[in-house]
Amino acid sequence: MEARRVSVWRSRYVLTDRGREIAVWDSSVWRGGGEFELDGRRFQVRSNAWGTSYTMVDDAGTLVASADRVGRKRWTVETAGQTYHFRRKSIWGGEEELVLGDTRVGSVRKTSFWRGDIAIELPGLATPVQLFVFGVVVSMWDAQAAAGAA
Repeated sequence: MEARRVSVWRSRYVLTDRGREIAVWDSSVWRGGGEFELDGRRFQVRSNAWGTSYTMVDDAGTLVASADRVGRKRWTVETAGQTYHFRRKSIWGGEEELVLGDTRVGSVRKTSFWRGDIAIELPGLATPVQLFVFGVVVSMWDAQAAAGAA
């Protein structure tokens, strides 16, 4: 999957899978997270006040996934009774890795610094959960950039 930033002023991305547009991610203006629509279902991603915990609910208000310890070296995503482990590859880089034990099995990484393109490679995760992880990572990067600019 790939995400291409479409707005310079807002954190808005068009997400494609094998060249086919599947969703548009719209970041929340006042709060961490955002929303997207996938296959006719709307999903909302929201964070706590510190941006360390995120949840995703569907249009019926059902909890689909949650993320904890976001922004730390290691963090987790829980969905459908499964826990997925992530780690920041480097303090300097823009890559978050999906790991199984100590083995990298996927990632969310920046592919273009200037355009803001992002590659999402998260095998084994359902598409809505992959988009949730993408939204969490983008929200984390946006918060870090805002803190660095302050």
